[in-house]
Amino acid sequence: MDFLKYSIMNKRIIEITDRIIERSKHTRAQYLSQMKTLANNKVSRSALSCGNLAHAMAACSDGEKEGLKGEIKANIGLITSYNDMLSAHKPYEHYPALIKTYATKHNAIAQVAGAVPAMCDGVTQGEAGMDLSLFSRDVIALSTAIGLSHNMFDAALCLGICDKIVPGELIGALKFGYLPIVFVPGGPMKTGISNEDKAQVRQEYAAGMIDRKALLDSESKAYHSAGTCTFYGTANSNQMLMEIMGLQLPGSSFVNPDTPLRDALTDYAVKVAAEGTKLGENYKPLYDIVSEKTIVNAIIGLLATGGSTNHTLHLIAMAKSAGIQINWDDFSQLSAEIPSLVKMYPNGSADVNYFQACGGMSFLIRELLKNGLLHEDVNTILGKGLQSYTKEPFLKEGELIWREGPTSSGDEKVLTTLEKAFSATGGLKMLKGNLGNSVIKISAVAKKNWIVEAPAVIFEDQNEVLEAFNRKELNKDFIAVVRYQGPKAKGMPELHRLTPILSILQNNGHKVALVTDGRMSGASGKVPAAIHLSPEAIDGGILSKIKDGDLLRLDAEKGELICFNEAEINARETGVIPDINQVGCGRELFSNLRAQVEPSENGASFLF
Repeated sequence: MDFLKYSIMNKRIIEITDRIIERSKHTRAQYLSQMKTLANNKVSRSALSCGNLAHAMAACSDGEKEGLKGEIKANIGLITSYNDMLSAHKPYEHYPALIKTYATKHNAIAQVAGAVPAMCDGVTQGEAGMDLSLFSRDVIALSTAIGLSHNMFDAALCLGICDKIVPGELIGALKFGYLPIVFVPGGPMKTGISNEDKAQVRQEYAAGMIDRKALLDSESKAYHSAGTCTFYGTANSNQMLMEIMGLQLPGSSFVNPDTPLRDALTDYAVKVAAEGTKLGENYKPLYDIVSEKTIVNAIIGLLATGGSTNHTLHLIAMAKSAGIQINWDDFSQLSAEIPSLVKMYPNGSADVNYFQACGGMSFLIRELLKNGLLHEDVNTILGKGLQSYTKEPFLKEGELIWREGPTSSGDEKVLTTLEKAFSATGGLKMLKGNLGNSVIKISAVAKKNWIVEAPAVIFEDQNEVLEAFNRKELNKDFIAVVRYQGPKAKGMPELHRLTPILSILQNNGHKVALVTDGRMSGASGKVPAAIHLSPEAIDGGILSKIKDGDLLRLDAEKGELICFNEAEINARETGVIPDINQVGCGRELFSNLRAQVEPSENGASFLF
């Protein structure tokens, strides 16, 4: 592994990192000062009154009470996203009991500090609940903070895996950054039907070729057991991020639930948390791990793997919670330096289980480090440097050990080297122009579709697009503009239902694209989509004034998103804001939050 020590770091990445450090100087210094002040306090529960402490340990065993009274054992707080409706969270059902057993083995105590909501975009697609999805991230951050606010804990484990849960837990945990925090994944479900077959059936249903029963049968074969969905969407992008940031164990992201290796990794995560507290000599607070370089590494991992577009929002908010200021320009400029090294669905046909079998994260991190494309000099939950993350876990006679990861890919059509990169640049780009700023995921878009110049067709709800498709009004070249979907207007719902029908039109030879101030999803597909458009339509500007037939140009090569006849369009009166229904399904409770949410390019958060 000596070659990693002497890799020459990419100069442009250093420049971008230095710029982020300079931009963040004031806010980062404030954050670190606050965390270090809190870290200098004694064990948190020492400040509690006898009545406070008695309440907190009333349900503990006698042995646990003795440990908590004497402050001789680390107390590990668990933040859990468990529910048994959603497959990804089902594995966490028995984790508290397991972790308590593991904690005893490692001379520690564990208590469930709190639970966080865990909703699924896959269940709420196209439904009213989707309008709450993005806001759930910040609610999860608040719930995490409430759980840890009892000042009973020396460390914490975050049990979270899916779309908004991991970002929310990290945002909340960073406010307790003086504690060691370890993320504990649950793992992906085993492979069902292929992603190609699943996508084909969806298109056949959208085209009216099969009935709903056939569609449901296909979906049930794809999503069939406990664990995360196996495609490379936001949930599995989360796991990649936590690993490349050094916040969870090497090689732990994509190990299936209910396996001996999964249990052994959870046991070891408890050991790392217990040994990283201030009670010992191996103190590893979260604030010392999440740095500007860690955040840059996260962006690089996202780009190299063609990860979820949702993280162009989440990473900005996560970084802010640590006093670090990043923006879409950072993503776009890093993308120019980072090659595309992974092809997982929707960017290819393979799922995360196949990616893991091909070499997974250990191979990816090794390849990036070897070529000077990652900061190696960072702290992780295991100590200094990322070299330990080029290793993979396995069981030897029942004991968990790490061995060097593979030096060659098991399938270069899925996981490749720099020399054989799928693309010289990363999977995400920023688009700029007179329409505003937006993000596009290009890793799944064929190069011939990177430029679309066509008349606009205006919609103010995704169901209007589906209705127009069913009326056969969209058999032409056009750019669908779906507006009033932004965070302030509607909470920024995903518009993933549009993917099958737009794909059909593109397959039929039409030049089509999507422009929206809403989101697509971690499953953004092969149709070019300028998403997260900022400023959003409800804030006025040209997006609210364009009409059917206005000529637009989406150019993913140059990074442009423009409308022609700008002067004429600007002279128009601002369009009438449609009646945006935000009543029902609890949406009315979020009206004040919609009013104060930041723009999408600032992370779409109401917390900062």
